[in-house]
Amino acid sequence: MKIPTAYDNPSCARARAHDPEMVDKYLAHTRIGDPIADTAVEVLSLMKRSESSQLITACMDSAESENLRDAPPEVRAFFDHATTTPEWLEFSDLTPGIRMFHRNLKMVLGGMIAGTLVEGFSTNISKSFFITGRLRDSGVRRLQQNNRHMTEIFIPNGLERYGDGWKLSVRIRLIHAQVRRLLEASEDWDAEAWGTPLSAAHVGFAITAFSARLLKHMRSLGASYSKEEAASFMTVWRYSGYLMGIPESILFHEEADALRLFEVGNKCEPAPEMSSIVMANSLVNSAPFVVGIEDRDEWMKLTQYIYRVSRALIGDSLADDLNYPKQFSLGVLLPLRIQAKYGHVISKVYPKYARKSSFNDFLTLMSGSRFDQEGLSYQMPDHVYAEESSDW
Repeated sequence: MKIPTAYDNPSCARARAHDPEMVDKYLAHTRIGDPIADTAVEVLSLMKRSESSQLITACMDSAESENLRDAPPEVRAFFDHATTTPEWLEFSDLTPGIRMFHRNLKMVLGGMIAGTLVEGFSTNISKSFFITGRLRDSGVRRLQQNNRHMTEIFIPNGLERYGDGWKLSVRIRLIHAQVRRLLEASEDWDAEAWGTPLSAAHVGFAITAFSARLLKHMRSLGASYSKEEAASFMTVWRYSGYLMGIPESILFHEEADALRLFEVGNKCEPAPEMSSIVMANSLVNSAPFVVGIEDRDEWMKLTQYIYRVSRALIGDSLADDLNYPKQFSLGVLLPLRIQAKYGHVISKVYPKYARKSSFNDFLTLMSGSRFDQEGLSYQMPDHVYAEESSDW
């Protein structure tokens, strides 16, 4: 196995001494993309942009469409895989996790923005976003799209065939394949140092952050959930990860091995570089705009607060590596936990108040999500740089 040079570092060597099997698996997947999606996108790239979009739309909306029957075999193979439900999935198993998600919505959003996404961008996955400029130039839109995807996969039946959670997960898989294709052809991408763009290792790592690591951050913020709910929450993300093209060879099974992969991935990844610093700080600074705060003073106040919460969640060492403002974060999470506990007690005593509060939280999530009037778009980016690409 030819390891990308970025992973030839002392931290990765120490991780191999502790868990050689997982380290070798992670490093092997830095050279793997998504062969089924990559082949389909290569064929779609030979069509006019409008034609490929129409074909994808038809295949998304109908399994029996003439478009699918007449589609190139590579495209049919892609949708055959996307519409094949894995043996380990029972849709009824998703219900407890969906209920838990909505009951703890504030902690989900806080943990995602201040913890999970920042930790994800501390790795070399940031290089794909940094080079394309997708987050740097369109940070608000990227967060809104992330919220939309998360919202839809945690809607009842959202991950069933024709549900928007299913469609958005499959769309992400296609977008990843197209961006991977563009980056591989770009002089900006150093394959010898970084491996495959948006590799299976990085996407597999990201899904462990969205699931197991997010559960930990939610707990730190005061969320409450049972073992059954946590396992169900993990299954929602596992199936979404399957739809996003993560191979079963690195797709987690349960919370414990997801945390194991997250830990190993963190140790193998090089120390945060400029791309990580830019991406992480862009996330924090974009968050107030996502919820509609445009006043400068309010924006600055909320941004500094998010930095404090984020520092408390990710730790001082990583926060310093990401050039966070020097702040004192001790005790910042306690009021949030108390507030969450108070809300839990109130929900038991006053169910009507709990329903109203939950509805308001859901409206906040919806207002911070990306909903285009024309509906879901299956246009693909056509240039490696976001500012030079057609809208998608």
